[in-house]
Amino acid sequence: MTGNELRRKVADIINAWDGATRGSAKHLEILNIYNNHKPLARGYRVQVGDAHCATTTSAAYIKAGIAEYTGTECGVGKYVEIAKKKGIWTENDAYTPKVGDACVYDWQDGANYAATDNTGATDHIGIVTKVGGGTFVVTEGNMNGGKVGKRTMKVNGRYIRGFITPDFDMIARKLGGTSGGTADKPTKPTTQAAGTYTVKSGDTLSRIAAKYGTTVAKLVEINGIKNPNLIRVGQVLRLPGGAVKYTVVAGDTLSRIAAKYGTTVAKLAADNGIKNPNLIHVGQVITINK
Repeated sequence: MTGNELRRKVADIINAWDGATRGSAKHLEILNIYNNHKPLARGYRVQVGDAHCATTTSAAYIKAGIAEYTGTECGVGKYVEIAKKKGIWTENDAYTPKVGDACVYDWQDGANYAATDNTGATDHIGIVTKVGGGTFVVTEGNMNGGKVGKRTMKVNGRYIRGFITPDFDMIARKLGGTSGGTADKPTKPTTQAAGTYTVKSGDTLSRIAAKYGTTVAKLVEINGIKNPNLIRVGQVLRLPGGAVKYTVVAGDTLSRIAAKYGTTVAKLAADNGIKNPNLIHVGQVITINK
């Protein structure tokens, strides 16, 4: 996935929540994504009645799998503090944002906004989802009675406080993708041959058995192992039940992996101890028990 594709992914995620009203299924999805993310910012679980603009922004970044690089917060001021520490705060309300950036507002911006830099309070936040023609569209939580909605802003317009500007090209490279606007050939997923496991340094037969929900005796039996205390790095073991070991690549989702292997998200989450099925990371190893 390229940096531009990752930006578009963030925009698509938050746009899917457009129109969500307080207490609706989509609103609850936002809260669940945010509240189940670890570490939970300041240890506070956002409630249905709370303002949720920063929460919605955070949830979109979490669901896109980039919260490590953007930070998360339920308060706008605290979010800006995090962005400054990460070096992704743009203190320039005349900046032309890109899709995936977050726009921060100050509702007390003065009438001379076009000629001065707004350094006032931080009141509201949303994610830029469209840019062009001297304007940009921001999709925001907590608009008009708690809805998720869209706002069109002029570049250097009134009420802009600044922007959170994650380095999407860098993030894409970290996640195993590319930085450019054109995608490379898709990365071939790294998988074990169905029903096998390759021994790694530090492995024991009992540890492998526990990982795949089987027993040492069963592994010994189907692999003809004479000494269960003696296995070697690189040795390929057959696994009972056709278990598959899958390594997550950029662009994967748990639902996509489940569909590929004819299983369910719930089963993958349960078998792998995944607390938030919307949050998996590149390089994570998923065990698929058929």
